[in-house]
Amino acid sequence: MHPFMLRALGLLPFVLLSPVCAAGFVEDSKASLTARNYYFDRDFKGTSAQSAAREWAQGFIVRFNSGFTEGPVGFGLNAQGMLGIKLDSSPDRVGTGLLPYDPASREANDEYSELGLTAKMKVSKTELQAGTISTLLPVMFASPSRLLPQTLRGTYLRSEDIDRLTLHAGWLDRMNQRDSSNYQKFSVAAPNGRFNGKAESDQFLFLGADYRWSDALTLKYYHATLRDLYRKDFVGFEHVQALGAGRLKSDVRYFVAGEDGAANAGIVDNRNLGMMFTYSLGAHALGAGYMHLSGDSAMPYVAGTEPLVVTEGSLSSEFINADERSWQVKYDYDFGGLGVPGLKGMLRYIDGSNISLPTALGGDDRHERETDVEVSYVVQSGTFKGVGLRVRHAWYRNDFAPAATFRDGNELRVNVDYTLALW
Repeated sequence: MHPFMLRALGLLPFVLLSPVCAAGFVEDSKASLTARNYYFDRDFKGTSAQSAAREWAQGFIVRFNSGFTEGPVGFGLNAQGMLGIKLDSSPDRVGTGLLPYDPASREANDEYSELGLTAKMKVSKTELQAGTISTLLPVMFASPSRLLPQTLRGTYLRSEDIDRLTLHAGWLDRMNQRDSSNYQKFSVAAPNGRFNGKAESDQFLFLGADYRWSDALTLKYYHATLRDLYRKDFVGFEHVQALGAGRLKSDVRYFVAGEDGAANAGIVDNRNLGMMFTYSLGAHALGAGYMHLSGDSAMPYVAGTEPLVVTEGSLSSEFINADERSWQVKYDYDFGGLGVPGLKGMLRYIDGSNISLPTALGGDDRHERETDVEVSYVVQSGTFKGVGLRVRHAWYRNDFAPAATFRDGNELRVNVDYTLALW
């Protein structure tokens, strides 16, 4: 447990001795139980040592968030308990990210669990957290896309004391992957031999700001450093404009990355400009996007997290290889427009070209493409109100060499989620 967290937790018993001080801690507390049933099926095409990654699991997440004690400085505590249970797996089908498994026997664990504690302190609209945290930021997006969410260890400061401005700063030293119950050092995601994936770091620093210039325009800037591996800057904006009977959303994201310190991950030199424009009219939303990478390397990001580029949500690839150019079209429909509230659908096609890979994996001018289909439904009333069903299917193809990390395949994900408020 982080030393700062231990010191903060040590203060809580003394603060809570006073019923007056503790009133907000208890009265403003919330607790919930989330159950998630997840089926993952990635069917690889062509010659492969493993023909599929296919597993089924049940997860439970209990969350408790206290309020803050009264006074100019408020103290609080968050707790999160998680449990994953194997429903179906096999040594020849592991590696879905749902369940941990033994590398030697390739047998998946029957279950795994973890407990995360977070001490928090608040002054006005500034909150400091220490311990188990989660960040959903452009430079560090802890992935929630499997059975249990990824967690981080460190400190996180978030402030909204300045009108329209939200400030972020943090120091992290470990992460707990989605299919693990152990904290690990950070490394760089290295599919297709992009970087030295074995190089590790125990210090990730970040700071950033979101400024709401107007109700229509939000500006963003973030800087992050993964010590001795890479540094990254992000600049972006989101703008919503009324256009005819609908509205147009513009989402622009620009990342610049380079080496840090000893550069143990290898050469890092990348610039990534992505743009997504979505026009919404009634129940319909049609989007078109483009992303352009340049420099001597792919775009780096922490292994296990999500890069949060404009192709976010793609199931099989992130489309951030060196020199890659990608375009996409995306269509969303809310079936509430047809009298079926809670039912939504999505279609998307992403095409990436001009990819540079190591010679052994195909060399330059490689190509990849992905087609995604998604249907989701949340029960609106009755006994099962709030139960959500989400079905996603992807078809992914490329012309990389067979030894590449990304292989042709069809992928199906089905999950059923329900969150019950305990109080």
